[in-house]
Amino acid sequence: MAFQFKMNERSLFAVLLRSPWWISLLISVLMSVVAFALLPREFAVVVMLGTFPFVVVAAVAAWRQWRAPSAARLDEALARAAAMNWRDFSAWVAQAYAQQGYSVTRLEGESADFRIERQGQASLVSCRRWKAASQGVEALRLLQSACDKQGARGVYLSLGPVSEAGERYAKEQGLQLVDGRALALLLLK
Repeated sequence: MAFQFKMNERSLFAVLLRSPWWISLLISVLMSVVAFALLPREFAVVVMLGTFPFVVVAAVAAWRQWRAPSAARLDEALARAAAMNWRDFSAWVAQAYAQQGYSVTRLEGESADFRIERQGQASLVSCRRWKAASQGVEALRLLQSACDKQGARGVYLSLGPVSEAGERYAKEQGLQLVDGRALALLLLK
């Protein structure tokens, strides 16, 4: 099994990776300018070299942002998903996961719709209520129950947001919620 590095999502570099690319570059430039203005030249050079990670983060963020779909394309994907029937939507979801390297197995029942596996990690995906106006706790409880039985993680897909109670429950149980633009990103990969 390959080593995977998981960055804390609240770390400075993780926040900068999600921010516009130019912010990281601006931090690097400002740190260098301040160092040259306030420190002796030999120390300022060291500080300037220490800003290299910010330049790398700016490059990675720029690459990701350049490759990311536009807001209009995300909205178009959401509108397309909202107009689909269950058979077409479930086929799109299965195809999206398969293109990311998951093996996808359709499940029968109301608790989960797919079992996806990749690199020995299994997840159950529930998306049958993707169009529901109200996404509450009950569907999440059904998914969690199925996950407990199969020893898998849970993923819940929906077009609209999940209620606050549902979000709390998902966080407590470790369920992944994929809604709105995150769903559009999944479907467009």
